[in-house]
Amino acid sequence: MKPNSGTLVINIMNGGKAEAYEGVYQCTARNERGAAISNNIVIRPSRSPLWTKEKLEPNHVREGDSLVLHCRPPVGLPPPIIFWMDNAFQRLPQSERVSQGLNGDLYFSNVQPEDTREDYICYARFNHTQTIQQKQPISVKVFSMDSLNDTIAANLSDTDIYGAKPVTERQPVLLTPTGSTSTKVELRGNVLLLECIAAGLPTPVIRWIKEGGELPANRTFFENFKKTLKITDVSEADSGNYKCIARNTLGSAHHVISVTVKAAPYWITAPRNLVLSPGEHGNLICRANGNPKPDISWLANGVPIAIAPEDPSRKVDGDTIIFSHVQERSSAVYQCNASNEYGYLLANAFVNVLAEPPRILTPANKLYQVIADSPALLDCAYFGSPKPEIEWFKGVKGSILRGNEYVFHENGTLEIPVAQKDSTGTYTCVARNELGKTQNEVQLEVKDPTMIIKQPEYKVIQRYGQVSFECIIKHDSTLSPTVIWLKDNDELPDDERFLVGKDNLTIMNVTDKDDGTYTCIVNTTLDSVSASAVLTVVAAPPTPAIIYARPNPPFDLELTGQLERSIELSWIPGDENNSPITSFVIEYEDGLHEPGVWHYQTEVPGTQTTVQLKLSPYVNYSFRVIAVNEIGRSQPSEPSEQYLTKSASPDENPSNVQGIGSEPDNLVITWESLKGFQSNGPGLQYKVSWRQKDVDDEWTSVIVANVSKYIVSGTPTFVPYEIKVQALNDLGYAPEPSVVIGHSGEDLPMVAPGNVQVFVINSTLAKVHWDPVPLKTVRGHLQGYKVYYWKVQSLSRRSRRHVEKKILTFRGNKTLGMLPGLEPYSSYKLNVRVVNGKGEGPASPDKLFRTPEGVPGSPSFLKITNPTLDSLTLEWGSPTHPNGVLTSYILKFQPINNTHELGPLVEIRIPANESSLILKNLNYSTRYKFYFNAQTSVGSGNQITEEAVTIMDEGKMAGILRPAVGAGKAMASRQVDIATQGWFIGLMCAVALLILILLIVCFIRRNKGGKYPVKEKEDAHADPEIQPMKEDDGTFGEYSDAEDHKPLKKGSRTPSDRTVKKEDSDDSLVDYGEGVNGQFNEDGSFIGQYSGKKEKEPAEGNESSEAPSPVNAMNSFV
Repeated sequence: MKPNSGTLVINIMNGGKAEAYEGVYQCTARNERGAAISNNIVIRPSRSPLWTKEKLEPNHVREGDSLVLHCRPPVGLPPPIIFWMDNAFQRLPQSERVSQGLNGDLYFSNVQPEDTREDYICYARFNHTQTIQQKQPISVKVFSMDSLNDTIAANLSDTDIYGAKPVTERQPVLLTPTGSTSTKVELRGNVLLLECIAAGLPTPVIRWIKEGGELPANRTFFENFKKTLKITDVSEADSGNYKCIARNTLGSAHHVISVTVKAAPYWITAPRNLVLSPGEHGNLICRANGNPKPDISWLANGVPIAIAPEDPSRKVDGDTIIFSHVQERSSAVYQCNASNEYGYLLANAFVNVLAEPPRILTPANKLYQVIADSPALLDCAYFGSPKPEIEWFKGVKGSILRGNEYVFHENGTLEIPVAQKDSTGTYTCVARNELGKTQNEVQLEVKDPTMIIKQPEYKVIQRYGQVSFECIIKHDSTLSPTVIWLKDNDELPDDERFLVGKDNLTIMNVTDKDDGTYTCIVNTTLDSVSASAVLTVVAAPPTPAIIYARPNPPFDLELTGQLERSIELSWIPGDENNSPITSFVIEYEDGLHEPGVWHYQTEVPGTQTTVQLKLSPYVNYSFRVIAVNEIGRSQPSEPSEQYLTKSASPDENPSNVQGIGSEPDNLVITWESLKGFQSNGPGLQYKVSWRQKDVDDEWTSVIVANVSKYIVSGTPTFVPYEIKVQALNDLGYAPEPSVVIGHSGEDLPMVAPGNVQVFVINSTLAKVHWDPVPLKTVRGHLQGYKVYYWKVQSLSRRSRRHVEKKILTFRGNKTLGMLPGLEPYSSYKLNVRVVNGKGEGPASPDKLFRTPEGVPGSPSFLKITNPTLDSLTLEWGSPTHPNGVLTSYILKFQPINNTHELGPLVEIRIPANESSLILKNLNYSTRYKFYFNAQTSVGSGNQITEEAVTIMDEGKMAGILRPAVGAGKAMASRQVDIATQGWFIGLMCAVALLILILLIVCFIRRNKGGKYPVKEKEDAHADPEIQPMKEDDGTFGEYSDAEDHKPLKKGSRTPSDRTVKKEDSDDSLVDYGEGVNGQFNEDGSFIGQYSGKKEKEPAEGNESSEAPSPVNAMNSFV
């Protein structure tokens, strides 16, 4: 232990183990007056153990599944900080999908291929020992459906796995915490951390609510991508059920955490040192609260009071020790211990029994200096036991000081609110008790205030001119003032052009940068005053101009006709500065209550120089006048002399009196306090009176200090009270106040509404009716009724889902309400609760009702597949919302011709249990439009539409290669057939005409002996493919032999309905292309005739449903 100190030093730097000093320490300080003890101090050595060796198996996970990588750090003291990194010591990125839990585990809501890695490493950092421990790396391998498809692609065709979803979407499931409910206990004042992490695909979003209440504002924070709810500085009011909801597009999951806030002991009233004189009485009070409520125990000089030496003047009464007729031997140090299972409080309080004559601690003949009209505070610090009484005298043989012009403070200080020159002198403080008397003298000097009698004035100066600001002051002869000049509230520029004289500031050779505000500040040791003026620098005008400026301030203010509630003020106006004065503004200062603050009093016309002013009692008035013209306001005039009005009883009572209970057994009375000058005198207090309304009771009254609230305890629940608050001061009461009606605190309603009935109006609307509860059972202001209703199940699907309660509030004393937005053909439950200002009452018994059938929703899908020459296959899904029992489906369809005109409409009724239909006997190469809807017994629902095209008759295709229809793929298309568009037909005709002209030219050249290159190409290539138009020279490729049956290249395209109609291109080369026997002879003449089309293999690679470009369309002809 350090010498002359109570500090215990434990040093293990030179050897020794920290474990040897582990334990609980307590310090005791003792002298002949008693013993004080400290709180327990626990010393524990820090620990940072190594990770337990374990064999970690690789994690093989399918894409989209959830995954938890466990950290399980070693238990250290204090606990370690957990973080995840890779081999390169880079933190692993976290997101809504991947995040670290409070326990240190790494959670994946769904894994993705990029999560594959072999270096997931959990680190534990022990800050106290400055060490970091590392877990063995964890390997994760994610298998995706794409990789599986690639593996089996060699053995399976594309159509075998077509349409299989690579990843299965899943609704949320909570990874932590598990189950539907859990509990959490936290201590008052701590930080509450609640966590919810969910699995699911898509990644769920977390939302937090508090059942039956709101999350506390300003103390609620969301961390870890809203997976962690953090509430700081928790209190008992934060107890309750907190629900986390994880939601994605497929559904939701939730978990309820029941939070209980306990509390270690905390002080309500800690024991304080007590100084008593022999024979006096006193109390030591030790009050603490906590959850559970703490036990209070007392010790005397560190020993339990039950076994401490007896003291007949001492009596223990729970949390209070009562002392009566104490003696000097009763001095001791008492300890109060308040403890519960979560902690304890320990406080020492010294009970000192002294018999001491008075002593004055303020130095003798201390000099106080103040400025006239300001407060003076004369100290008289004292000590003695019993507590001395303090009296003040002025002069050696003066009488005791009393009256409103003095304020006597509890610590012995004498305050003179408004010191005048005649207050100067010697003041004597006398302290006396039954053991003696002493006195001390202090000196007070009241100085004249410092004033600027000639202030700097607004100046307009031409550039390069000279300007001077005056600042002439008047001050007390015993004070030494200092004058400082500022420009724009900053020091003057370091420039020799600025000359500071005794009473002025001169600026030579003025420039534009000298423009600004110049301030003269005069300081003494007791006060400070300032005045400012603006300097405007202008260019030299060609002709003299009239300068318009703000007026000069009025001067020579004079007070006459002084009365208790009025006074007359007069003044002399200052120079108008070429702009007539329009008005004068009078302001006043209350040197007693708000010194230095000026308030608006009144405004008079510019032709008036006197005004009669109304005054209030107990105000030390000063007045000043401001002149106003069109340019602006003048500087304020010098203040007038002060005038202190006499005190009087208050003229008015507090306003906005209210009575509203904050608890079921109290009444909180509040009001707006009177302003300082409204008090009309010293000692402002309030008389608060109340009595229960409509009960023949007497008024209960209490007088309180200058506050704005009083709480009446022990009242019945929600009872009307008559309330009045009356102001009073040392001179009397204000007029009788008016009575207002208030109510004691509300409590939750006692009963639920009865006779709840439900009337179903239609499939989506119901009316609920209930009997009102008796007003006596509401126990508060009736705010209305709340109807809770929720869907139990759908009668058509028989599938339960998460119950989501809806609430409708009906204000006032209503007994019925409408429930809109119901789902048809469903079972619902509801209950009704009454609501007051405190909250909701109990719920009525659940009422079950059902909604009738309605019209169904539209079918979930309509697919058209397997098109043939004369048939189409239709497949559909039942409506997501059947809203009843489906009776049938209605199918309507009609053909669409090339000009988009609709043909006759055909209607077919299909049984409700069917999900597909084959339409036969349709026209080939024809577009049809289908309209499909479902029916219940109520009627038909919304329809969905689709379009599809039958296949062209192969005998009519004139040798055009027809692309194969992909297996299992729908032929329905919502696109417009570009082959039927007018602009496209025109374009193709132009192309055909150009080709015809080229052919004629070729024939002419061939007749003149030229050689057409087609035959050479045929001779050179035994098996050519069909070539597209060349893009470099715009000529056509050569034609293949009619015996070749090669498919079109992947670059070629066909119209969206996969047909090419002959009539669309009569002049094209379609009739002469592949699939005919005709050829060109070497001399260019055409030989052979049109013949039937040969079998062709399906074209490959033509899966695009987009409208072809003109070039691609032309390629399909070649």
